[in-house]
Amino acid sequence: MLHYGKLAAAFSVAASLMAGTAMAQTVLRSSDTHPDGYPTVEGVKYFGELLKERTDGRYEVEVYHSAQLGEEKDTIEQVRSGVLELNRISMAPFNGTVKESIVPALPYIFRSEEHMHKVMDGAIGDQIKTAFEGAGLVVLAFYDAGSRSFYNRQKPINSVEDMKGLKFRVIQSDIFVDMVAALGANATPMPYGEVYSSIETGVIDGAENNFPSYDTAKHYEVAKYLSLDEHTILPEVFVMNKAAFDKLTPEDQAIFKEAATESVAKQRELWAAKVGESRKIVEAAGVEITTPEKQGFIDAMAPVYAKHVTDPVLIKMVEDVKAVQ
Repeated sequence: MLHYGKLAAAFSVAASLMAGTAMAQTVLRSSDTHPDGYPTVEGVKYFGELLKERTDGRYEVEVYHSAQLGEEKDTIEQVRSGVLELNRISMAPFNGTVKESIVPALPYIFRSEEHMHKVMDGAIGDQIKTAFEGAGLVVLAFYDAGSRSFYNRQKPINSVEDMKGLKFRVIQSDIFVDMVAALGANATPMPYGEVYSSIETGVIDGAENNFPSYDTAKHYEVAKYLSLDEHTILPEVFVMNKAAFDKLTPEDQAIFKEAATESVAKQRELWAAKVGESRKIVEAAGVEITTPEKQGFIDAMAPVYAKHVTDPVLIKMVEDVKAVQ
């Protein structure tokens, strides 16, 4: 016969096991094309830490960095179909799916990073979030990706004239293809992971991106001329499969949203530090950095706006963005 104390202990262990089963941990997978330690990767990790803490371990986030689950185009479909629960991705690849995402991707739509923050943190950002739900996605956060500029292996770019005939890799977005064409250059959409070898072998002359990407992907090794035309200040978007989000209790939905909001401040802080660090790295590597006369680039964008901003909703959004002070 079991001693009473041992029997009580056995019941206690069984009860704990049953409770553990009832409160089983759910592991959510999140994809990112950037390497471990990159500010967007760390922003999602921080979100995961807050989520785990505030749900008493019921939810955990595993971040698959370095395009382990595929390039951006592939992972968009994975998260929309529910194969992936979470995804951190550039805004531009959604342009063909969510029309409202076109506005933040327009060249020179934002006057500065501060202007972009005010827009994305306000009513226009909320409008874009609502639009994403129609594509089966819930936007948890908008992250920083700084300003994007052109770099190449051939020559310094000081004006629009210097762009003529050069071949640049762009994000898989019609806006970016048309932007490069408007500058007299040739656009080649391709996955991010193929850029280094394509520049190295001369398939393309260069690409366009921010300082941290130019640094961490080592593109500065094969494209030594960086021109700070700063054509876009393109936000990143952190999304969740809508069906998975809708299955959460209202309490958990609130926790997810709060954790994501808090991760934005963390990501922005990390981003600002990384930009400074990356600039020092590429300067030390002998990159020639020039600042072209921007008005020529801005003026060249008229046909891009004329083509992509025809819908009344988008026309109003562009006006609203410009009105934000």
